[in-house]
Amino acid sequence: MCRGSFSTEVRRSRSEFSVLKICIVGCGAVGSLFAAHLAKKGEAEIWAYDVWKEHVDAIRHDGLRISGASDFTAWLNATTDPKGLPRCDYGIVATKANHTRLAIAQVAHAFDEKSAVCSVQNGAGNEEIIAEHVKHVIRGTTFPAGHPIAPGHIGFDIKGDTWIGPFEPTNTPMTKVEELAAMITRSGMNTIALHDARGAQWTKLIFNAATNPVGALTLLHHGAAARFGPTGQLFNDLIAEGEAVARALGIELRCDPRALVQKGASAPGKHRASMLQDVLSKRQTEVDFMNGAIVSWGEKIGIPTPLNKALWQLVKGLEHAWSDPE
Repeated sequence: MCRGSFSTEVRRSRSEFSVLKICIVGCGAVGSLFAAHLAKKGEAEIWAYDVWKEHVDAIRHDGLRISGASDFTAWLNATTDPKGLPRCDYGIVATKANHTRLAIAQVAHAFDEKSAVCSVQNGAGNEEIIAEHVKHVIRGTTFPAGHPIAPGHIGFDIKGDTWIGPFEPTNTPMTKVEELAAMITRSGMNTIALHDARGAQWTKLIFNAATNPVGALTLLHHGAAARFGPTGQLFNDLIAEGEAVARALGIELRCDPRALVQKGASAPGKHRASMLQDVLSKRQTEVDFMNGAIVSWGEKIGIPTPLNKALWQLVKGLEHAWSDPE
């Protein structure tokens, strides 16, 4: 199991009469899990921004329903118009990694010099993009997973912890990390505040860079790919490449990514990794921020990553095929 299963309770230092506001940027499957839990707790005023109009309309009319690992409906503010967002104390960015640049540019006005914005996205490189628009950035990674069932209704597939810590170049105060982590934990989604969250982020990056492209290219759900000998071995070989890059960068992983593979494989149902969901819908994937990130870092520090490079190239080729090239 991954180290760090408890989060220290941190009490708010602000006046009890102030209303803290949190904006969820990207209220798809994962963003909805955070939005619904925080809204249900009622400790802060929750805003959600997403371009999925039918989803936003359903949330505004009937609330945001979560079913599966938890079952409840929460009420919150939701909008497709970023100009309608108020000034917020915190942001949680949960868009697809390839949408980060546009999304944060659209909502940046909602955050000032006292705000902090946390990424809980897949891959590596999102925090650097957010920091182009926001003063205080929080590095994060999360393991809860879900999928859209219908507009306004998200299936909660897998429970798990979230780890967050200051994004080093922005000198984000640890007090902000601790306050946000405590609020999310009290809402029912355990979140661990770390002084250095790189190990947690890279643990999931390496896990994702193994499981996501293999599932996307074979069309196997996570459990089936993990149990099938050839693809299970490919998982292990891809993980080994990622671990070599992390070691060379001096990053200590939170746990063995192989344990996460087995945990996901034993989860109930047939969970489809996010990249497989993208491929089935012929949407651009996050492969650039997963395998592409590992390849890029490997090239910078002289660590070969041929398997990650091959899978990155294959997924990019698949994306290219959807444009019907001549």
